[in-house]
Amino acid sequence: MDKANKQKVEPLIFDTYLAVIKNSVGTKFFRNFYAKVNGKRTDVMKNGELSCAFFVSTILAFFKLIKEVHTTVDSTIKDLKISGWKITKRPKIGSIIIWEKQDFGNVDFHRHIGFYIGDNKAISNSSKFGYSAKHHWTFKNKRKIEMIFWNKKLN
Repeated sequence: MDKANKQKVEPLIFDTYLAVIKNSVGTKFFRNFYAKVNGKRTDVMKNGELSCAFFVSTILAFFKLIKEVHTTVDSTIKDLKISGWKITKRPKIGSIIIWEKQDFGNVDFHRHIGFYIGDNKAISNSSKFGYSAKHHWTFKNKRKIEMIFWNKKLN
């Protein structure tokens, strides 16, 4: 190939990161995670009911924005802090949102985690449907936001 035909290709990480998040809506990719629990094969995600941390941490780990994939919000938060994410007051597009613990009746109280995508919208795993969905970032003021994280690598 001669020099005239060479093209300089520079990955746009933030744009790709945001596209992966937005394109994840409706996917069942993060629905199941199997482990042996007391010697018994168990879907610890309960067919998508508890998949929010698995969903978020898998995307973050793919882009090397955290160290590994997690199955709990608490372990994801710990990795966010270790990996340079900082708590901020206002969300930016691509921020990580942590919502307060809430009881849905069929599981213990659990925090929730997702991505802020702008225009008062977020994408997170829907425990009702078992896959990621787009929704109002405060669930129309039905769920309090505990923390918002931002990583300067996304600037």
